Amino acid sequence: MTKIDTATIPGWGVDADPANDPTYPMRHVEDQTRGLSWERPALQEPDVEVLQSIEHARRPAVTGTSTPPRGVSGMIRRVAFKRSESDWLHWLMLMGADRINVVEGVVADLAQGKVPNVPAEMGARAEWRHNKRGFALKAGAVAALGGGLVYAFRGRRRHESAADHQQELIATSDAAPRAILIQSEPA
Repeated sequence: MTKIDTATIPGWGVDADPANDPTYPMRHVEDQTRGLSWERPALQEPDVEVLQSIEHARRPAVTGTSTPPRGVSGMIRRVAFKRSESDWLHWLMLMGADRINVVEGVVADLAQGKVPNVPAEMGARAEWRHNKRGFALKAGAVAALGGGLVYAFRGRRRHESAADHQQELIATSDAAPRAILIQSEPA
């Protein structure tokens, strides 16, 4: 294995010289040691459940508490955080919980009588402004999917109504009772 000369890498070791520290006006390097040189701040005491990785012995000083785990997505997240971060299943479960959380949010909005503005929440205006081709492809895909669903349901309804009409014709025609009588005669 060949050794890489770090002197040829642009920017390598830029922070190695304490005298060339870009934060010098804000902190005095002379009074500090290399490494952790500050007091750990007091831990935030959350008033909601905060999930923590099994790889870390303690929580960070500040944690996000705006969206605590709840519902089906919260149950999936709790199971995911029982696994190591190096396990791909941990991350797949978290991504799945995100998708489920979106559905839970739409259901919660509808339960409160609010109809969510899905195009605005998905950034349709920004997509139109900055990626017109991508917007057109997505709009075409949504239109094709919607048209296919409408066609499928209309076709099923048309097929069901045609079958109902045939049943009515059989029930009201004179040939149907005779056919039943012929079949019911002993052989």
